Amino acid sequence: MTDLIIALPWETIALLLTAACFAGFVDAIAGGGGLITIPALLLAGIPPVQALATNKVQGTFGAGTAAIAYARRGHVDLRTQIRPALIAFAAAFAGSQLVPYIPTAALRLILPGVMIAVALFFALKPGLSDADRHQRIGPAAFAITAVPLIALYDGLVGPGAGSFYMIAFVMLAGHGILKATAHTKLLNFSSNVGSLTAFAIGGAPLWGLGLAMAVTQVIGAQIGSHMAMRLGSRLIKPLLVVTSTAMALRLIWQML
Repeated sequence: MTDLIIALPWETIALLLTAACFAGFVDAIAGGGGLITIPALLLAGIPPVQALATNKVQGTFGAGTAAIAYARRGHVDLRTQIRPALIAFAAAFAGSQLVPYIPTAALRLILPGVMIAVALFFALKPGLSDADRHQRIGPAAFAITAVPLIALYDGLVGPGAGSFYMIAFVMLAGHGILKATAHTKLLNFSSNVGSLTAFAIGGAPLWGLGLAMAVTQVIGAQIGSHMAMRLGSRLIKPLLVVTSTAMALRLIWQML
């Protein structure tokens, strides 16, 4: 796979590395980094399945870096999140394995509407801040309901999983925006690893290219997570609205 990097023009390599850095920044704050890296990989001539798999390589490093940064500042307790993380890993792995057997076209048809609803939720919902809200379900119930459902979707389809984690943490677990972001990054990391494991079994990832992009993805994730921790919901909310809207528009464009 290293040969692929050597074969690519230096302009293309620079584009992919820059895209990965910017994607890491955006993804650490609001999710949706794949909106940047997947089109960049496709423009570079990478076949779709390999583009998705390679995106998981670099995205895993970015999500992991962001999760560690949030944990170091006390926004997520890694020890209490081991069980949800393992559930997310297993569900995403199962989802990726089920892709050939489950038609996902219907999900993709309704997804733009769902993403627009997500954008409207974060734009118009009053009282959304970094302060914790009323908890509707306990941690154990959250771990066996919301986590596997979203992670399974992440393995099957992918786009919007971070936004769905965010809404679940805010509306069900009662987390404030910053805390929800921190916990979302941990579960994003776990479900990315689960999907990547399934892709790796099939030999799809371009490891050399993915690891090269991971370097700049990590840089962007570090910058993004630290900005999110400094500015909190003032930065996270508008970026969530922008990324959710952009994802809906991209999905609509793909269907035209």
